[in-house]
Amino acid sequence: MVVFLLVLIVVLALLGAVHWYVWRRLVRDVTTRGSLPRRLGTAAVVVLPLLSFAALGSSRGGAPFVLQQVVAWPGFLWLALLLYVTLALAVGEAVRPLLFRWLDRRARAGAPAAAPVAAPVPVPVPEHAPAAPEEPAEAAPESAPATPAEVSRRLFVSRVVGGAAVAAAVGTVGYGTYGVLRGPRVKRVTVPLAKIPRAVHGYRIAVVSDIHLGPILGRAHTQRIVDAINSTQPDLIAVVGDLVDGTVENLGSAAEPLARLRARHGSFFVTGNHEYFSGADAWVDHVRELGLRPLRNERVEVAAGFDLAGVDDIAGESEGQGPDFGRALGDRDRARAAVLLAHQPIVVHDAVRHGVDLQLSGHTHGGQLWPGNYLAELANPTVAGLERYGDTQLYVSRGAGAWGPPVRVGAPSDITIVELASKQA
Repeated sequence: MVVFLLVLIVVLALLGAVHWYVWRRLVRDVTTRGSLPRRLGTAAVVVLPLLSFAALGSSRGGAPFVLQQVVAWPGFLWLALLLYVTLALAVGEAVRPLLFRWLDRRARAGAPAAAPVAAPVPVPVPEHAPAAPEEPAEAAPESAPATPAEVSRRLFVSRVVGGAAVAAAVGTVGYGTYGVLRGPRVKRVTVPLAKIPRAVHGYRIAVVSDIHLGPILGRAHTQRIVDAINSTQPDLIAVVGDLVDGTVENLGSAAEPLARLRARHGSFFVTGNHEYFSGADAWVDHVRELGLRPLRNERVEVAAGFDLAGVDDIAGESEGQGPDFGRALGDRDRARAAVLLAHQPIVVHDAVRHGVDLQLSGHTHGGQLWPGNYLAELANPTVAGLERYGDTQLYVSRGAGAWGPPVRVGAPSDITIVELASKQA
């Protein structure tokens, strides 16, 4: 509890410092004291983070779903804008002195030349004239006040840098939002497996993860994903966790298009960590009603000639569930290839110990918002794509939706068609 409070204090202090910096550069430095733009800008820097906290806490706090939808868009989008405005302003700090120097050179080059001063003419002084009293030397001021020209230059530079930062952030977030709302693109990956027979060569598994239905992404998002998957005519569909951010009561109808998924050998589902924030057992029952088969630490023999296993997410350990590799894989025939569905890539080391040939995962979102991919690398063995760990290959999808801000930057959403290749072919 003490550690949690310390982390919370550090996070709040960091957010406060970032908001103060943004207010200083985008409000104080570009407006005049007491003006309407300054008052509006100050109010926005206070209200927007409050909406972000409301968006983050409303779902966990059980707020009415309508309220969650009202605060989600502005609250989550502000988090994305804050990230990229701050990064752009930080870059702008290097540009500011260059702009000041350029303006100073222009000012000096345009100043008129000073007129020549004539030499003083000596005045004769009478021999017995009294000496004039000496005037005290005038003390130079410690710091001369800024001239109107300097104030004007500062305001100009602040507005140029601030405006460019806002434009860059809005453009980045706008394009990233369009990418999420447009829906995931289909990508294809070929994975050679030594143990699958020649008859399975070319077998296609549609992998989709991290759909994240919630107050922003709803039924239309699900329908786009279903249409994209069905258009590929896969042999098998694997939904590898984080389907939802909310309860069945609020989001059950948003998930209904999943009932129209079509594949020769059916559709399968495993839980992700967000299912355990939303009522995992209720969602398992609901997806079963929609025609998907949940794999909860169990295995099926696919008619094509390999084993398909699935394990619960490690977040389920807090509820006495979690992954059980012994149940899912302990008594199988290791001469057959095994494909494992597991939401988090981090369990790949357990998969290696149990002789899994291919693990299909999600969870990382590929980082979702650059430079978040560098943080994701610290917590996951693979952030996106295909990698090998011993005799086990791990494929990690970037996911089909988004958590928090409906924005992706540098990590486009995807549905992956994993095509199995027999080394005997």
